[in-house]
Amino acid sequence: MTDTLTYRVDAMSCDHCRAAITNEVARVAGVEFVDVDLETKLVQVRGENLADDAILAAIDIAGYDAARA
Repeated sequence: MTDTLTYRVDAMSCDHCRAAITNEVARVAGVEFVDVDLETKLVQVRGENLADDAILAAIDIAGYDAARA
């Protein structure tokens, strides 16, 4: 079963932000797809058996604070 989790990341504003978050989140086990929308400030993650804490940690490693949306 595919899960979809959405996070709000208010500080992202450019392509560098998008790339940093996408690259880190894509490394998390189970992640199949990452969509970073700079206009809405939302990051949508799809995959199998996603771990919320691991995704939040990956966004933190990328340099951003996030919260579940």
